[in-house]
Amino acid sequence: MPTRPLPRAERAAPPGMQDSSGPSHGGASALPQRPHAHAAEDPLAPPPAGAPPPRTSRRRRRAPRALRLGATLLVLVVVLVLGWGAGLALWSDSRIEHVDALSGAENTPGTTYLIAGSDQRDGEAVAADGTEGARTDTIMLLHKAPGGNSYLVSLPRDLLVDIPGHGGYKLNAAYAFGGASLLVETVEQFTGLSVDHYVEVGFDGVAQVVDAVDHVNLCIDQDVDDERSGLTMTEGCHDVGGDQALAFVRARYFDPTADIGRQQRQQEFIGSLMDRVTSPGVLLNPLSQIRLAGAGSGALTTSEGTGIIDVGRMGLTARSAMNSGGTLSIPVENPEFQTRHSGVAIQTDDAEIAAFFAAIGDGSAELAADG
Repeated sequence: MPTRPLPRAERAAPPGMQDSSGPSHGGASALPQRPHAHAAEDPLAPPPAGAPPPRTSRRRRRAPRALRLGATLLVLVVVLVLGWGAGLALWSDSRIEHVDALSGAENTPGTTYLIAGSDQRDGEAVAADGTEGARTDTIMLLHKAPGGNSYLVSLPRDLLVDIPGHGGYKLNAAYAFGGASLLVETVEQFTGLSVDHYVEVGFDGVAQVVDAVDHVNLCIDQDVDDERSGLTMTEGCHDVGGDQALAFVRARYFDPTADIGRQQRQQEFIGSLMDRVTSPGVLLNPLSQIRLAGAGSGALTTSEGTGIIDVGRMGLTARSAMNSGGTLSIPVENPEFQTRHSGVAIQTDDAEIAAFFAAIGDGSAELAADG
C-alpha cells in the first residue's frame, strides 16, 4: 500500500525576522531579507541614539626642522647675551666706589644727576702742579623732566655761588671745602632742584675710557698748541686718543672765553663719547665691552645706591638731551666779575637763574633749534 508523506511542520521565524506582510503565495513564509553588504551608508544620516561621536583623525603638523633649530639657537643666544650682560653689570658694580653725597633734601619732580669731573692731582694723566687734594674742573647738571624732555647744563667752575657755611666763592671751592656732599648741597641751593644721583669721574678715567673704545672724534675751530693742558690740534675734526681727549676737556687758557668755551668743549666730548660707546664696533665687540666696563667703572665714584644701571640711564638721558637740543647754558650777567679774594668769577642774576631752572625742572625750557 502506498504511503503518504507526512506534512512538514512550519518553523517559526526568529523574533524580529517575521514578515509582517503575511504568508507568500503557496502558504509558505517569506525568508528574512538580509541587507546587502555593499550598500553605502548615508553620510548625512545622524548617528544612532546613544552612539559615541565619530572619531576624527587629526595629525599635529610639526614645524620644519630648520625652523625649530633656528628658534632653539635664538633662545640660546638670548640667554647668553642676557647672562653676559648681567655678569658684566655685576662685575662693573663691584668696582664702583660709593660716597655719602646726597643731602636728603625734599625731592623735586623728575630725575636729576650731578656729574663732576674730579681733578685728582696724584693721578697719571694729570701732571702735578703743586695743587693739593682734588678739585672739580667739570660740573654738569643733567635733568629728565616728568614730561620727558631732558636737559644738560654745564655749571662753570668759576661760577660765583653761596656755599653753605662759607659764603660767596667759586663753585669748585665747594668740593675743596666739603667734598661731594657740600658740592651737592651747593648746587641744590643754586638751582632749586634736588639731586637724585651723584656721579664723579676721575680725570684719569676719562683718558682710560677713551682708550678703551679706541678713540673719539672731536672738532675745533682753530689751531691749538696749549702747553698748560697739553692740547695739540689743528683746525677741523680729528679722531683722538685718551690723552688728547683729556686735554680737550681741560684746556681753557688758549680760549678767550675761558670757562664758557671749555664747557662747550666738554659737552661736545660727552656727545662724541656717547656716539662712540653706542656704535656697533663697541656694542658688538665683547673685548671692547670688557675694556669699557673696566675703565669706566674703575673711574667712577657715585652716591650710595647709584649703580652701573643708573649710570647707564644717565648716559641715555645725556644722549637724549644732546640729540633733542637740550644742552643749555645758564644766563650770565657778568662773565668777568672781580671778587675780593677769588679773582675773576662768573656772576649771575638770582631771578634769571630761578626762572631758568624752574623751566628745566618742569620740562618747559625751550630746546635749542639745532638739537
